[in-house]
Amino acid sequence: MHKNKLRILIVEDEVAIREGLIDVFVYHGYEVDFAADGNEGLQKALEGNFDLVLLDVMLPGINGFEICDRIRHQDGVRGRELAIIMLTAKSSDEDIIEGLSLGADDYVAKPFSVAQLVLRVKAVLRRSQSLLQKSHQITLGESLTIDSQNLSGQSEDQQLSFTRREMDILLYLQAHSERPVSRQELLNKVWGYASDVELETRTVDIHIAKIRRKIEQQPSQPEFLITVRSAGYRLLC
Repeated sequence: MHKNKLRILIVEDEVAIREGLIDVFVYHGYEVDFAADGNEGLQKALEGNFDLVLLDVMLPGINGFEICDRIRHQDGVRGRELAIIMLTAKSSDEDIIEGLSLGADDYVAKPFSVAQLVLRVKAVLRRSQSLLQKSHQITLGESLTIDSQNLSGQSEDQQLSFTRREMDILLYLQAHSERPVSRQELLNKVWGYASDVELETRTVDIHIAKIRRKIEQQPSQPEFLITVRSAGYRLLC
């Protein structure tokens, strides 16, 4: 086993798709494990030391939405750092919003291009190591402090927790707080997608909405994370 290899867990019940994905990601240099149903997938995701989970929505036993939710709510930072990409045969807004709202980093609708899926996996795994390696604090207003290293925050007497992706967004917006940041820039710089790749995704908007529910007293009337019309989002530090 090569310790430097990134580890992917594929949770997919369709044999042909699962075996194809295993071959693809082994070829691209990842260490790959798999599960054929939801119960096994949840157990491996919680107990294994994976960097990313490719998670089908429709599974025997526990479905992908519940697995994602239980990963994100396990004790400790690990469950919030683990990258999750949902694989769904349903491309309706409701399913996309549910998956992302439960903490998935991204989604890919079936049938999908293998090349685009590999691109998305690489992008989601491409962390900003310089930000992860040092402690960094964000202060908003008089009473809200956020600790990026521990993916946590404190607002008066309320404890907050963030996923790694939510924290990456906040750190990038803080580093560029003098101006609004567009959705495309966030996709390029935080998710790591190439600027010439066309993506149909509501990922950015849904993550912003999730962050607002945590840091704003009135998310519909944000005080700190505002929308600048036709320009993007700005964090007022």
